[in-house]
Amino acid sequence: MAKTILVAGTASHSGKSTIAAGLARLFARRNRAVAPFKAQNMSNNARAVSSPAGGWGEIGVSQYVQARAARVRPNTDMNPVLLKPRGDGESQLVIQGQAVGHFEAGSYYDNCWKDAREAVVESYERLADQYEVIVAEGAGSIAEINLQERDLANIETARIADADILLVVDIERGGAFASMYGTVELLPEDIRSRVNGVIINKFRGDESLLEPGIEEIERRLDIPIIGVVPCGEVGLPSEDSVSLPPVGERMVWGDEDGVSEDKTVKIAVPRLPRMSNFTDLEPLAREPGVRVVFIGLKTDPGFADAVIIPGTKNTVDDLLALKGDGFGDNLREFDGYVVGICGGYQMLGKSVRNAGIESVDSELEVVDGIGLLPVETEFSREKQVEEITLRVDGFGPLSGARGEVTGYEIHMGGSVVTAGNVNNPLGEESAATERVLGTYLHGLFENKEPRENFVRNLYEFADRERPAGDISANSPYEEVANLVEDNVKLDEVLG
Repeated sequence: MAKTILVAGTASHSGKSTIAAGLARLFARRNRAVAPFKAQNMSNNARAVSSPAGGWGEIGVSQYVQARAARVRPNTDMNPVLLKPRGDGESQLVIQGQAVGHFEAGSYYDNCWKDAREAVVESYERLADQYEVIVAEGAGSIAEINLQERDLANIETARIADADILLVVDIERGGAFASMYGTVELLPEDIRSRVNGVIINKFRGDESLLEPGIEEIERRLDIPIIGVVPCGEVGLPSEDSVSLPPVGERMVWGDEDGVSEDKTVKIAVPRLPRMSNFTDLEPLAREPGVRVVFIGLKTDPGFADAVIIPGTKNTVDDLLALKGDGFGDNLREFDGYVVGICGGYQMLGKSVRNAGIESVDSELEVVDGIGLLPVETEFSREKQVEEITLRVDGFGPLSGARGEVTGYEIHMGGSVVTAGNVNNPLGEESAATERVLGTYLHGLFENKEPRENFVRNLYEFADRERPAGDISANSPYEEVANLVEDNVKLDEVLG
């Protein structure tokens, strides 16, 4: 049976995903067969991966990233339960990669939790038979005492896997010592005895100032602090929208590359209430001089050189939100490039039919789109999930791009071009004019050819000098492994 390490946290966004990815790569460097695992995840950032049962399914993006770090092919066993929020307290439930329905929290725990736990056990045991080491990631706080009897990602994982626990605390938010003390004290006794070490994460400043606190907390808990990891940007995709600003507030990605303002281009991204797969934008933000600016729906994007509408877990309600706050009108008057990915593509068309399938209002039939592309979308309850390879034939925003591109599709229904005055640069289910592009292909800009040409076209449109350089050749998986290795005492962890 595999050795299992559960990377748990005192709170959400403490850095569990990053630490787990670093550990996975460190085990892989030592030629240990290692796989990631997260029993239950809640995220709208998902990737299409293979299923042991055949075909394709969905897992959270963090387990996809951690599999890449571990140098193994990701599959649905690595995240057997995925909850994808869609608004009004309801989530789509995905078990072992397949969507099984929409449930409110109470209904899920009352009617589905036992089946979900069985899937977790089955998936974990399958992985444990194949790998030497499992690096499991917890969810949120491991000490949510109102959920401990049904906490699949933390308490149940520790027991099912007989796991050693590393506790991660985010010191940037303050109260780190109180958080770790309170967390350990609230754990069930059998779980508390499994905590082998604590990692203080996201530290800024003089580490010597922590020494009195570390000495005292180690004395009180009889658990060693095995590392102090500094704040560092390693370029791994974000798992959820905790890392983004609230709706209506503004945030800029890519503003720490040292490029002067006169050599930048700006991509405005409307902060959709139910946005998903915003990681599609991260490769662009890592390009020197490119600024990805998340804005509120009432903000005029006229300051930008391009607008990208990302995916959404609820196309129709986010479309109605865009139109209701005036963003649709502003977009029709916008003279830069416009790109819609997946749900964003559907919004750019003329209309969506069977709209109630993708709305909390199940009675909706037809909703008008923004109208920038002659495309009609019809929703069905069948979900398309697959990895895909396409040929790009550059046109409009992708002008100049040629060759094969890879990515994945996760969407309901399909779209049909209804007029002949458009190009299909990424296959039949894409559409482009000279300045507008719509595609279902997630991961488009992870491919160098379309990313490079899109950025080049942006600079030509903006009539600015483009700074030299491309995305750093340094692997983010090696960077995160180095970050963990340099700042954590790993002898007992790695063995």
